[in-house]
Amino acid sequence: MNKKINTLLFILGATLFNILVAITSFIILMLLYVKFMIELFPQANHSWGFSVILLASLAVSFIVYRAVLKYLLNKVEIEKYFDPIFVRKYKKKN
Repeated sequence: MNKKINTLLFILGATLFNILVAITSFIILMLLYVKFMIELFPQANHSWGFSVILLASLAVSFIVYRAVLKYLLNKVEIEKYFDPIFVRKYKKKN
């Protein structure tokens, strides 16, 4: 496989990983909310709980994604396996 295919597969895999982490964290936070917090709040405030859980799951997925990406970038030589996504047309003169 060449570098362009590696880059495409990496982007697709990373996107799928991020979506799966967001869905998993949303389900876990929703289950925790239903189990422990639903009795504490009146019926009118349940939509706020859903909104907070949605934002929290997105934040958790962002944090996990960045941590895993940072770990992978330290382990893999990027220039060796991946093609740059954005290429400069002109080189700057110093």
